[in-house]
Amino acid sequence: MNSGTTALLSRLKALADPVRLRLVALCRQGECSVSELTEVLRQSQPRISQHLKQLVDAGLLERFRDGKRVYYRLPSSRRGSVARLLELVPDNEPLVAADAAQLRRLRGLDSFDDPGEAGDVDRAVHRALLDLTITAPLGDLLDIGCGRGRLLKLLASRAHRAIGVDVDADARQFARRELMLAGLPNCSLRQGDMYRLPFADGEFDTILLDGVLAGAERPVQALTEAKRLLSSGGRLVIVEELRGRPAAEVQRALAEWSAAAGLRLGRPRLLPAAGPEWTLSVATDAERQSAAA
Repeated sequence: MNSGTTALLSRLKALADPVRLRLVALCRQGECSVSELTEVLRQSQPRISQHLKQLVDAGLLERFRDGKRVYYRLPSSRRGSVARLLELVPDNEPLVAADAAQLRRLRGLDSFDDPGEAGDVDRAVHRALLDLTITAPLGDLLDIGCGRGRLLKLLASRAHRAIGVDVDADARQFARRELMLAGLPNCSLRQGDMYRLPFADGEFDTILLDGVLAGAERPVQALTEAKRLLSSGGRLVIVEELRGRPAAEVQRALAEWSAAAGLRLGRPRLLPAAGPEWTLSVATDAERQSAAA
């Protein structure tokens, strides 16, 4: 048998066990920690860990660490036979549905307080960001300094893959709950330092920096690191709150930092147009643009 057939048989064998099927179905809801999976299935951690290892070995789940916790999620690439197999996991199976409901209760989603509709300022920023998804696809999206996942939740459904990075563990936990509530399993949350991110060169098509540069100790270094992660033709979206500062002053600082990082900053957009409180700019790799020209 060729390697593809062998891999398919391995995945079918892994999914043939009811417990492993339930674990995959739970991780389809979003990233799950070992402790969450253990509590939902009411089995011992060693037993659950053994099942998870088999699923990872079969290529049906991925394992990663976020701070002190270990999480499992669907593979980042959901193509081919893996995607087709995962689509066969039934949502209306009573036991699968009960597991999903228990996970929601465990995360406090049944009593989740809706923060309500966004204000006029937020709506203006949201519309501007969504406009960018019309001019060009987001592809693989990275949100640096994602906080509680406000913009990640807005854009994730339009991205192939979406990853949020933040140093605040509580913010990441809140974001996971938000993303699960929104039904966005293509999202992942990671602990990360914006000056040294754990990703490969050119890994992302769109990178978002939302309100992190003005308060950064080394904004040029943060931009340089973001530039490293941009794919060929990728774009860096910079959103900064004015906080009472003159718009020209904020835009001048962003332009200087971008130039020092080897980025070409596009024309800024003030939001909302009447009484602006935010500025939004798109930067691209200046060196790659020059080479292409």
